[in-house]
Amino acid sequence: MAEAQSWPSIRKNGLLSTTALLDLFQVRGELRRSLESKHRPESVEIRHAKYGVAVIRDQKPMRERALAECLVGMTPEQWYRTLNRHVFFWVAPHRLENLLRARAYRGRTHTVITVDTGRLFELHGANLRLSPINSGSTIYNPRPRGANTFQRIADYPFEDRRKARGLANAVAELAVQYAVPDISQCAVRVDHRRDGRVIEIIYRETK
Repeated sequence: MAEAQSWPSIRKNGLLSTTALLDLFQVRGELRRSLESKHRPESVEIRHAKYGVAVIRDQKPMRERALAECLVGMTPEQWYRTLNRHVFFWVAPHRLENLLRARAYRGRTHTVITVDTGRLFELHGANLRLSPINSGSTIYNPRPRGANTFQRIADYPFEDRRKARGLANAVAELAVQYAVPDISQCAVRVDHRRDGRVIEIIYRETK
């Protein structure tokens, strides 16, 4: 789920984490420190003479007090930096639908990129990580989180999670460290959605 109208830039420059985007746009100083290590209650536009305008999306589902209480072995600043070094994918459709219909995001148009996860693994397997929780939210019953939240596929307790939570909730998020520069090779469909409804298909893989 990305900002509306962002696919042309994503296709050209890759699907970038906040840190990778700040690197590309050469953002430095206090603005960078704030964007990487603090809570973002609203989305922030950044600009570059060559790359134009990009939007770093908000972190509205994060509540700072709840975050401080559920962190294990990390400070909030370290957690925000960890999140900002990853690109995130939902692995179950119901999680995407919940976010699209959330109060903060419904009524707006969003770009939704669907990828072939097998292809993503072939290209970025060493940098793939799995999370058992929605790492960017502390709204409802926030689960403990810390340095061990994002695990390599080989280390992830998938079978235990599947038995305890069911297949649909065995994995909450798939994350890729830093960036997916070749996202166009993984994407099978890109569309614009509003209130959970597809309003425009802007790319569909053909074979």
